[in-house]
Amino acid sequence: MNVRNKIIATTVGALSLCGGATASIARSELIPGVSAGIPLGAPLPQGIYAVSLPSFGYRNSVPGQSVGALMPAWMIWSTPWDVLGGHVMFDFATPMANVNIHDVLNKGGFLNPLVGAHLNWDLGGGFFGGFIAGVYFPLRDSLSSLGATRNFASFQGAAALSYLANGWNISATFIYGTGQNGNPLDAGSWGTNWINVDLTATHKFGKFEIGAVGFGSADLDSPYRGYQQQSQFAVGGLVGYDFGSVNLQLKLTRDVAQTNYGGHEIRGWVNIIIPLWVADPPPAAVAAKF
Repeated sequence: MNVRNKIIATTVGALSLCGGATASIARSELIPGVSAGIPLGAPLPQGIYAVSLPSFGYRNSVPGQSVGALMPAWMIWSTPWDVLGGHVMFDFATPMANVNIHDVLNKGGFLNPLVGAHLNWDLGGGFFGGFIAGVYFPLRDSLSSLGATRNFASFQGAAALSYLANGWNISATFIYGTGQNGNPLDAGSWGTNWINVDLTATHKFGKFEIGAVGFGSADLDSPYRGYQQQSQFAVGGLVGYDFGSVNLQLKLTRDVAQTNYGGHEIRGWVNIIIPLWVADPPPAAVAAKF
């Protein structure tokens, strides 16, 4: 896999858009579909990377809802270290969101910060795999009344598998997050245990990339009596271009199935990956001649 393909192999992000006051805001602490298009199973070359993942979606519920998300400060450090044959990486993210329930309210602010650690392996034959673990830190702000921020710490774990060969990116990421029971009148005090699945099948033609993406999410429990568990599945397309110093991907997705969200969502996404510093490759070994 070349360096540019590795650069887009970014780690799991932290766009946490939880629901609370309304049933149709996503309960997953990580926004479903955020890693679609990105081969998270593959390690990044040693270096420091800045990632921005803005998105905007509209759900045709009653009343309608618009949710915008931004990762203004997602920093990734791909270390020089390997453990058990896997490459070690760390990241830190401070996401933001704006929630607009039409003719009802419009609120924005920061979301729960995330610190994560990653271990990725080159499995050979174009296959890569990795595990990711992270912790969300407690936060209470203007979005807490919607459940978009949680006043308790929570855990996130992921397993990713990617096939990167002959221009193909075939990837699947399975993400699990924890919640806790709480007071239903205090949306920031509770959250479900949840699972997300992000899927990618794209092909590169020179610097261009095109293909399909999809994602699903589901609540795994009820954090208080009477809670209606949510689930969804969405599909869409991706187009991308490698500018050299910046890799850009555009996605458009739409729900094809949903339960207890109140309507179907259509969402536009942008994946922007910028390598701030990449270490020089080690010099090639010189064979002695006799």
